[in-house]
Amino acid sequence: MVVKVYGPEYASSKRVIVTLIEKEIEFEVVDVDAFKGENKSLDYLKLQPFGLLPAIQDGDYTLFESRAIIRYYAEKYKSRGTELFGKCYLLFPFHQQWLEVEAHNFNPPLNTLVIHTIFSSKLGITPDQKVIQENEVKLGKVLDIYEERLSTNKYLAGDFFSLADLSHLQLGHYLLNGAGKEYMIRDRKHVSAWWDVISNRPSWKKVLQLFPYLN
Repeated sequence: MVVKVYGPEYASSKRVIVTLIEKEIEFEVVDVDAFKGENKSLDYLKLQPFGLLPAIQDGDYTLFESRAIIRYYAEKYKSRGTELFGKCYLLFPFHQQWLEVEAHNFNPPLNTLVIHTIFSSKLGITPDQKVIQENEVKLGKVLDIYEERLSTNKYLAGDFFSLADLSHLQLGHYLLNGAGKEYMIRDRKHVSAWWDVISNRPSWKKVLQLFPYLN
């Protein structure tokens, strides 16, 4: 059964799509334009009652929240494609730990930066320079911790590429392309090297080819 991914143009949906590509899982996309309010339609709300993107349908199975979706497919198809949890069970907690760090420390300030530097006009808001500056400082502190971690590990969870790394690609790409904050990656030697490795994976290049990052 082909997996349906709703809202392919949006960052969280791309988190799901790049995982499906890494796991060699067939998928098709269903366009949902949140800027036009299509995510609030009655049909979509039956899939995702909060009206957020993405949601997936896998036969009769429906799931939402992008990180829950990628964990599900990484486990369900553990032996297919890229091993995204690591081969040693002792490393599993580190993978989960850094995936949580991405969700709760990296994502919030960067998401705010992206809203105010890239999508403000589409959202009908005026960019707030104070908010931009405050969240730039917050993100910088997170990336300083990443710099220390990546000085002794090739990837966040250890020496293997995992969901913890993959989950940074979507908003991280905005940081370097559109938000005008490339220095935040490039001024940190180890973060920069890590970013170059993960962003050059064929799976992510395919996502960018299929779904250009600014829409």
